[in-house]
This record gives sequence, C-alpha cells and structure tokens, in this order.
Amino acid sequence: MPEEKKDEFTKFREIIARLRAPEPDGCPWDRQQTHISLKPYLVEECYEVIDALDKEEPQKLREELGDLMLQIMLHAQIAAEHDEFNIDDVIHDINEKLVRRHPHIFSNVEAKDARQVRLNWEEIKTREHGKKKSILDGVSTEIPALPASQILQQRASRVGFDWDDMAGVLDKVVEEAGELNRSANHQEKVAEFGDLLFALVNLGRWLDVDAEAALKSANQRFIRRFQHMEQICHEKNLSLDKLTLNEMNILWEQAKAELKES
Repeated sequence: MPEEKKDEFTKFREIIARLRAPEPDGCPWDRQQTHISLKPYLVEECYEVIDALDKEEPQKLREELGDLMLQIMLHAQIAAEHDEFNIDDVIHDINEKLVRRHPHIFSNVEAKDARQVRLNWEEIKTREHGKKKSILDGVSTEIPALPASQILQQRASRVGFDWDDMAGVLDKVVEEAGELNRSANHQEKVAEFGDLLFALVNLGRWLDVDAEAALKSANQRFIRRFQHMEQICHEKNLSLDKLTLNEMNILWEQAKAELKES
C-alpha cells in the first residue's frame, strides 16, 4: 500500500477515535452509539453500495464504500474501547483467513476450477471449527428471504444436491404452481407459495439471474409504466379509477410501448 494511503487510513482511524472521545472533545452522537444502535446504519449503507453498483456509478460507489467503511471503523473502535479487539486485529484476521483458505495460491494445493476452490474453502472451514458443520450454517437470518434462498441453494449445489439440467428446475416450478393451485386452506397456500418462490429463485440461479435484483428491476418497471399510465390519463383528462380493467390494460400496453421506444 502506498505510504500516502497508509497515512489516510491512520488519519481515518484517528478521526473515529476523536469522534468517540469523552466530553468535551468527542461528538455527543457518535459517543453514544453502540454495536446495536449502529445496526440499522450498517444495513442501510450496504444497500447504498448495492444501489451504486446497480447504477454503475463509480463516483457514487466510491462515496458509498467510504460510508460503509465508516460503519466498520465505528464498530472496531467500540470494540477497542472495551479491550475486545481493534481494526488492526480485524485486518490481521482476514489476511490470515484469505491465505489459509487459498492454499492453491499460497501453498501447493491444486484447484482446477472455481468449483474445486469452493469445495476446498468449505473443507478448510470445517477443519478450522474443529467439527463437522452443516454446509448451510452461517447464513444470517438478517438476510432478506430472496437472496437467502439463493445462498442456501448455491451452498447445497456445492455438494451435488442439484438438478442435472434446467429442465428439472422448470418442471419443479410447474409442480409447485400446481400444488399452490390445489391448496385447500390459507395455511397450505402460504406454504406452497413459499415453495413456488423458492423454486423460482432456483430457476434464477440456473439462469445466472439474481432474484433480488430481478424483482427490484421489475418493481421499477412497474412504477415507470404505471406512472406513465397516470400521465396519459392526465393528458386525456381521464380518471384512472373510472376506467374498466380492459381500458386499463390498453393503457398499460400503450405505456409499455411508448417507454420502450423512448
């Protein structure tokens, strides 16, 4: 790392320590924060980074990564104040882990492809913890359901628990849709709807489509098209809620076509 970058990192750490300092030097807001109180901000900043990635805006990404680093440094500083660990310990541990779990790079282990790398990674994790763990352990319950289901399915596929081809995945989607249609009560509908969503996420995995990103994109398309319908109604002095469903569908198709052309 260039010397000037090291100086910036040191400056960053010192700024955070100053903000957390006792009265009268520190900031009252920063000083009262705890690991728990900072949780919502950590989640928010992660989503801001993802948004910048989706929009492919390098300057925005640069800014949001800085905000995310702020949250990491605050947590490390709080831990340091309780004599638990500091940011140097965090960096040391991840350096050690990266070297340890990439023996095909830093040692003499061979890995012919990405799948073998993942299998090695899981095997090393098992040895580190000293006992056989489920390959599904460690998936946080805080992760939203769509990406969590994708992660679970990816992990299961690492040990061969997967379909031979996408035809089986499509058949499963059709099967789950049929079971939902045959649901006898609300409790069954909830369960079968969840199974259908799970199967659709699996189909997305086979198509190399991120389920959360795809649904987010669909939400945005719906917003644009619906708002365009409202604009058409405004221009024609129509009231959307007075139209029939067929008239609304005609407007919907018009909005789709016009937005596609633009």
